[in-house]
Amino acid sequence: MAKKPEDCQTMTDVRAGVDAIDRELVRLLVTRQGYMHAAARIKTTRDAVYDAARIEDVVAKVLVEAKAQGLSPDIAEPVWRKLIERCIAHEFDQWDATKGQKSA
Repeated sequence: MAKKPEDCQTMTDVRAGVDAIDRELVRLLVTRQGYMHAAARIKTTRDAVYDAARIEDVVAKVLVEAKAQGLSPDIAEPVWRKLIERCIAHEFDQWDATKGQKSA
């Protein structure tokens, strides 16, 4: 088990902690990706995949949670915007694959 950041004494400790967090983030992102697959399956039109209002809603909620948890908004906002961008691209691919249509 990795040490807490405040208990790290060496860069080996720090790296072990970062590696453990990265593994957990991958596990969580796999679950998030699963929701993109579900969205692609549920949405009836390709135009429904991109929803600007929903993007801003997600980012706003993340920033509230980031502040509450002590995560810098300078990390949270660009990370989530990129995550959303890539998830939307993946959802478009999934929508095309499940609905039998080609990307424009």
